[in-house]
Amino acid sequence: MKRLLGLLAAALTLAAGQGSEPWTPADLIQPEVLAKAVQAKTAPHIFYVGYPVLYRAAHIPGALLTGPAAKESGLAGFRTALAKLPNDAEIVIYCGCCPWDKCPNVRPAFKAARDLGYQRVKLLVIPTNVHTDWVTKGYPVEP
Repeated sequence: MKRLLGLLAAALTLAAGQGSEPWTPADLIQPEVLAKAVQAKTAPHIFYVGYPVLYRAAHIPGALLTGPAAKESGLAGFRTALAKLPNDAEIVIYCGCCPWDKCPNVRPAFKAARDLGYQRVKLLVIPTNVHTDWVTKGYPVEP
């Protein structure tokens, strides 16, 4: 119930235009939608912008580790990886290191992708962490 209330509050904040997030609700992708695309092998380019130790524990199949986007080295790795794709490529960014509202990595990565001209950028909705919101749901993972 607490999680549901938190999600509702975040959605209402975004809808009211009070949020300062660099994305809109249209820029978000739900885990079940991405999981279906991964299983069908129709997933877009997926970038993990968090910490390598968490990536090595379990990550979404096909996700490319670029390093934590909160650090300049991770953000540079993300920019380098994006540069190999056309600007109309469909991209999904995720981290899941911690609760969404505290994540230091998704905001700089999303902003960097947009600043580089990528318009088909989605952010995977991971409100709690990747373990709770992806792994325990039975969605596909790779070690």
